[in-house]
Amino acid sequence: MKILFTGASSFTGMWFARQLVRAGHEVTATFRRAPGDYLDDVRAQRVAAVLEACKGIFGCTFGGERFVQLVGDEPWDLLCHHAADVTNYREPGFDVLSAVANNSRNLPSVLELLKRSGRGRTRVLITGSVFENDEGAGSQGLPAFSPYGLSKGFTYQLFRYHAGLLGLDVGKFVIPNPFGPLEEARFTAYLIRSWLKNESAVVKTPMYVRDNIHVSLLARAYVSFAEELGASTGRLLRARPSGYTESQGAFALRVSREMRTRLSLPCEVVLLPQTEFEEPLIRINTDPPNALALGWDEATAWDDMASYYLKSPTTD
Repeated sequence: MKILFTGASSFTGMWFARQLVRAGHEVTATFRRAPGDYLDDVRAQRVAAVLEACKGIFGCTFGGERFVQLVGDEPWDLLCHHAADVTNYREPGFDVLSAVANNSRNLPSVLELLKRSGRGRTRVLITGSVFENDEGAGSQGLPAFSPYGLSKGFTYQLFRYHAGLLGLDVGKFVIPNPFGPLEEARFTAYLIRSWLKNESAVVKTPMYVRDNIHVSLLARAYVSFAEELGASTGRLLRARPSGYTESQGAFALRVSREMRTRLSLPCEVVLLPQTEFEEPLIRINTDPPNALALGWDEATAWDDMASYYLKSPTTD
């Protein structure tokens, strides 16, 4: 397929775009910034990795003039809209309406051009999050985790509505908690970097039940879903790939077991009594990918992660 991909500088975006190319697809990746504006070391590495496999278009924001021209100039089989407004996404004051507007700028025109240039065969793949309202499975009635989660849910509904008006097939790929090489400084990165400093990793929220998945497996599941969507006719498709569905305490101990021999370190974990529950207790996806059918090997994924952190132990 000839694929237009947004959001390729993100952790999962880089893995998805590269895996699509490895599967034989032609990917053009759009980037909002200029090449020299990616100053964060990890993000700059991700951009470089994408450009090794994909054609890159810089200074190209979804729905902007340059993006609209790009959509209309070539016939696309699939639009993968992975980008999202994440400015201050962890803050309670995150502007939901502004984010939705940025995520869907000029959406009716973009989709109309996609349909015309693709001669009606174009599909649309939206990336969702298990932290949206009414996604995944879990507790407390599946609320959105944050205003950012709300913005993701509203964005999908807009795409679904406008694509439906034009008769374009749309699919949603729901991401749980990915981890692996070139991720941001989140939970798994914290664990391993603590151990590399010969410190115990302290887990303050061991009772939360979450869905952590190797990003390499997630990327293969994404490609499989994209190919299924590309062959679909008039169906609304959704994928909710699942990894290790367990408490964060159990997951931390799992990572410790896997890293202990690979790092040649004790990889100690301290589980504190959890006293605060600001987030829903349980939120997971429900569909484990068929790793064997996807050609994915779990031991290799752990090896690759250990190798990455040994080479860049201080990278944030």
